[in-house]
Amino acid sequence: MRRSHVIVVTGAGGVGKTTLSAALGVVAARAGKEVLVITVDPARRLSDALGIPGIGNRPTPVPDVEGLSAAMLDVTASWEAITRRHAHPDVADRLDANPFFRTIADRFPAAQSYAAAEQMAEFVETGYWDLVVVDTPPSAGGLDFFLAPRRMRDLIGGRLLRWLTGARLPARRTLYRITAKPVLRVADAILGGPLLEEIAEFLLDVRTLYDGLAARARSIERLMVRAATIVVSTATPASLREARRFYEELTDVDVTPRGVVFNRALPVSWIDAANAPPPDGRDALALRDNLRRWGEEAQRMHEARRKFAARHQTSIATIPWLESAPTTIEELTAMVRAADGLELAGLTG
Repeated sequence: MRRSHVIVVTGAGGVGKTTLSAALGVVAARAGKEVLVITVDPARRLSDALGIPGIGNRPTPVPDVEGLSAAMLDVTASWEAITRRHAHPDVADRLDANPFFRTIADRFPAAQSYAAAEQMAEFVETGYWDLVVVDTPPSAGGLDFFLAPRRMRDLIGGRLLRWLTGARLPARRTLYRITAKPVLRVADAILGGPLLEEIAEFLLDVRTLYDGLAARARSIERLMVRAATIVVSTATPASLREARRFYEELTDVDVTPRGVVFNRALPVSWIDAANAPPPDGRDALALRDNLRRWGEEAQRMHEARRKFAARHQTSIATIPWLESAPTTIEELTAMVRAADGLELAGLTG
């Protein structure tokens, strides 16, 4: 069984990490590797870029690139698989049908991040892929993906849930049915609905997931440690703040990004071009002003990247600004080829 190499592409929403994930997958597959790209992007931009009408929870081959497949996280299907992996079938059936569990699994960012992490681990552990590229959920700038396994383990095994459900006794559910359930039914009758009883059943069922989910969460954390993590950003202040969080707040897990890829970078040569005399003509003043403004912006981006690299002692790569996002296989390949510094993190070999 081969050991899959994993690249985790993370960062805030809107910085181009989905497009970069697809592009890295295309280049690696064309180099002769079996590659899977996983995305959780709800806009399904990855399927558009790869020319696939629709992708789902299972890998779909990309028609024009031999060796490349893509999958998109289906949160509902992923959590159904998680409950069946870690709980008794009867408990899994109840959880899948429970409205509280459905709401948490389908709508909460942390639950989506954990489902993505489990799906990543499932594909990696098959040993089929040479490379698995993961486009992470954008919640919390991508931090939730790395923190989700520990948070999920702490939630289900936490003090509050233990206090609510009592000691882990084999006959705990029987004790609940004899003592608490009749009382809750009376309370629900007063309230006009089975709310409290459903909550109690839900909490007891969730507790049964702990042993299996805790072991799985630890294996996912080990997988994250050996993955090559890159942060995608732009040089805008908001994106830079999100990128800094990976170096300043990601302290609860042993993950250090390989580097930061700055997308939509203006050419450094524009800085000098702004100082060159414009050609003579009626529009010379307007042209000079336009060159100056673009040169100042290129200078600002260059300084932002330099300061970020110096502050966090990390590798920096850049992808040049494009008039439009790549939407074909050839454009995705050209984007990676035009990037500067991706090889520093070992991401194109």
